[in-house]
Amino acid sequence: MSTALPSIPAKRYFTIGEVAQLCGVKPHVLRYWEQEFSQLRPMKRRGNRRYYQHHEVLMIRRIRELLYEQGFTISGARNRLTELAQAARMPAVIDEDAGRGEDAVGATVVPPIVPLELADQEALKLAAGVDPALLRRELEEIRAILF
Repeated sequence: MSTALPSIPAKRYFTIGEVAQLCGVKPHVLRYWEQEFSQLRPMKRRGNRRYYQHHEVLMIRRIRELLYEQGFTISGARNRLTELAQAARMPAVIDEDAGRGEDAVGATVVPPIVPLELADQEALKLAAGVDPALLRRELEEIRAILF
């Protein structure tokens, strides 16, 4: 039942009508979701007009997916967004032996922090064990969820 949504143009602010078209919902639904989801706070200007930023459009698409495609209730979707935000704040846990996130003694293993001045492309690959471009995309998705 997933419908293809249009791509989000490279703009700084979007009106409620533009967001409604980009996300496939009506403007009154967006206004209702603002009351139900505390993470969704568009900027209001002259005449109480709403202006949404890119990360808010992504969040609205996530809310729409949770409600319309995955069948969550409003409170279930609110809880799921909170869980995702909390999971994004948790440190990554690594275990090379058992995959349980603990070393042989039972202590949680956390990857080392690489100083920014040493964080060139190769150092990032070694420290994180992933491609920096992939890591950047994941971090941008997390930021979109949080803001």
